Amino acid sequence: MCCRKTAAGLLGVFMLATLACRDPHQDKKWVAGKNTAAADARAGAKAEAATDAQDGATSANDPGGEPAALQPVSSVDLSRYMGKWYEIARYPNSFQKGLVGVIAEYRLREDGEFDVINTGREKTLDGPLSRSTATGWVQDEKTNAKLWVQFIWPFRAHYWIIDLCPEYSYAVVGQPSRKYLWILSRTPQMDEEAYAAICERLRKQGYDPSRLQMTLQPPA
Repeated sequence: MCCRKTAAGLLGVFMLATLACRDPHQDKKWVAGKNTAAADARAGAKAEAATDAQDGATSANDPGGEPAALQPVSSVDLSRYMGKWYEIARYPNSFQKGLVGVIAEYRLREDGEFDVINTGREKTLDGPLSRSTATGWVQDEKTNAKLWVQFIWPFRAHYWIIDLCPEYSYAVVGQPSRKYLWILSRTPQMDEEAYAAICERLRKQGYDPSRLQMTLQPPA
């Protein structure tokens, strides 16, 4: 996903920029030893947990039934997930407005974190190049399906893998709030049946597939 270089936020994959909160992981690197860093980290974690619960939980008072908490996939092999992904479709967002030919590339680092390089073209496939970079790391080590991405410190954003082909030929990325959504593929084009099946699973996850905007990509 690709964000504009000037945007304070995400993926394009994919990716993303909400939930602006202080990152205790980076606090240790940048503000080690300061009491204020520890306090900010604790406060940020509490606020984040409360936001996630509110975003994802079912409302017992709503007879219409709010969607249940967003479910990531059960397991992700990060080494297989790395590499180049083409954006097939996304929920419209401000930081990717007008971008086509969006590609996200992930590169695993020795420290366990990974580099994110998002590129895209403005309006046409031969338009001006837009590029942004970020750092990503695992949020849930049990599954590797919940990740963080950070384009500008100290702000970070959820990157949840909520659908993944067993062959790692496609992936779907969302966030607990369901405000953002990306469908990614290893190839510039996706089979129509595969896309339709993904959309059906997204409905069951509380997403509205009719909001998806197809991303222009070169022919396969």
